[in-house]
Amino acid sequence: MKRRTPGALLVGGLIVAAAVLESPVAASLGQEGTTDCIQFGWSRTSDSKTNVDTTWWAVRGHNTPDNLAERLLSIPVTVAARKAGAEFEARLSQDIGLPLPEGWALATAKNSPHTTSVYVETPRDLAAVLDFYRSELGKRGWTENEDAVIAPDRAVIVFTTVAGPALLRLSRQGDRTIVDLSRHKFGRATAGILPKPAQVRLMLGNKTDEDAVITVNEQTIKLAAHAGEKLAHSDDAAGELPDSQKIDLPPGKYKVTINASGSAPQQREFEVAANETWGLLVGPDGAPLPIRLY
Repeated sequence: MKRRTPGALLVGGLIVAAAVLESPVAASLGQEGTTDCIQFGWSRTSDSKTNVDTTWWAVRGHNTPDNLAERLLSIPVTVAARKAGAEFEARLSQDIGLPLPEGWALATAKNSPHTTSVYVETPRDLAAVLDFYRSELGKRGWTENEDAVIAPDRAVIVFTTVAGPALLRLSRQGDRTIVDLSRHKFGRATAGILPKPAQVRLMLGNKTDEDAVITVNEQTIKLAAHAGEKLAHSDDAAGELPDSQKIDLPPGKYKVTINASGSAPQQREFEVAANETWGLLVGPDGAPLPIRLY
């Protein structure tokens, strides 16, 4: 197996109001960082065959200041955070080639030799998100196959593209719409990332400085700080994950709960199909960062 070497991996940092105002927002995307309203990061890995593997993630906050003075002071930071979000969207779109709906609250994306994917959480209603993706993907020349499943709280559409088959899954959970958009390329994945036949593989990691616990249905996995945090960087990194951080599941819907020290529990329900591989990272403030790996 060819070993991959890390490229420009981002290092954490904190950007306060003064720093945001003094530095160009684009420069803030040269590292993993934080503003009052957005936390983001990316990694790039390449191998001796010039294959490049990139991973993106961002989480937006929506804190509302309590009084007029705080609101006035927060305006410059909020504006800067919006610029950071726009810069993140532009760079992700250029690299991944997949769109994000307006108002997204959380986003992850993957561009590897065998998979392009984006996962999004947005407060927009499902019908609006569905219309957005049908329009944007149609502009890219994607052809919608027959037998689409469209319901008020769920949508599943298969597309044909020149670069390989693609799948759009939408679901409504509470006050958010979940987007899972992926396209298979013609590159081959390594054995370390492939699921068992007709199964789903879930690979778990923790990006935070604190211990965390992930519960998948009734199965509980404890993760030390930073355990498996690089699993999405490359197939090799995923393959090196210990068996205790890998779960093989039958296709279906699964409830996932993340408990990170100092953060409120986060719950999601994920729909997964046969022969898929997912990474699930514990992100800032315990936010779930699902990343479609295969």
